Amino acid sequence: MAVDEKLPIKMLNDRLLVHIPDREGERRSMGGIVIPATAQVSKRLVWAEVVALGQNVRSAEVGDRVLFSPEDRYEVEVGGKDYIMLRERDLHAVAAKHYEGSTGLYL
Repeated sequence: MAVDEKLPIKMLNDRLLVHIPDREGERRSMGGIVIPATAQVSKRLVWAEVVALGQNVRSAEVGDRVLFSPEDRYEVEVGGKDYIMLRERDLHAVAAKHYEGSTGLYL
């Protein structure tokens, strides 16, 4: 098999492959206060977009945004892009347009 030949990937069991949007620079609070990229925020949860999932994942779909702890992640590079591998049990919330019953909070 050639080294540069690309193979399809099948996600297994309860695993999700997610991508965090590139926003590692400054952030702004709701009040407009600039938070520098060097500011450490302990125990902050992160939103990411689901790009692939295993056959046993029931609470999320491809394209949904999921909330998880950065401490529960495994990083992987696929096709030159960085992704995060999670287990479904590591998710704290799922944001998607297709949910009927919600908490009343919106992104």
